[in-house]
Amino acid sequence: MPLTPPVARELLHLRDIALRGYLRDDGLYDIEAHLTDTKTQGFTSEERGYVEVGEPLHGMWMRLTVDEDLTIIACEANTEFSPYPQVCPQAADNFSRLAGLSIKRGFVKAAMERVGGTAGCTHLRELLQQMATVAFQTLYSVLMRRERQRAEASGDTRTSEESVAARDGGRPVLLNTCLAWGSDSPVIKRRWPQLYTGGERS
Repeated sequence: MPLTPPVARELLHLRDIALRGYLRDDGLYDIEAHLTDTKTQGFTSEERGYVEVGEPLHGMWMRLTVDEDLTIIACEANTEFSPYPQVCPQAADNFSRLAGLSIKRGFVKAAMERVGGTAGCTHLRELLQQMATVAFQTLYSVLMRRERQRAEASGDTRTSEESVAARDGGRPVLLNTCLAWGSDSPVIKRRWPQLYTGGERS
């Protein structure tokens, strides 16, 4: 059991988000997301009439196509189900404005400048940070594999991460992005002792 046992309860709402990362035949990468909200009880919507149990209240799709530098080449979005079907789907086309942005520090803020407020959709925007993380995870393994092949061909004995870090000023990309990769973490002490800032621990 990953969490402590809950008190007796009734399930009312389900939000399912599926994220996938793909390598395309043309060398680019697709990051796709699908968000679905459903209820466990039917209800009447002024805009849609009666919404059956399990019928999506929200159903949104998004695809980011990125290159190896995590620059967005294209973004496509579609609102299949929404509370206001005559209005909500109109926001999806605006997400094409994300083309040209790079997925790096400050990405979400830059994205909000293009699709924030009434230019976008709350639920599609909520997917962006998760899609950015999945983009990084998708490309990380590919880039590390290519780095390992390059190193083997040149006789470089460093790990893939060490080689990439060496080109980035000797700092791993993930440094100080979370607790495990904090500069005072035992992970950094073991793998990059020259960057460790935690001092000796008892």
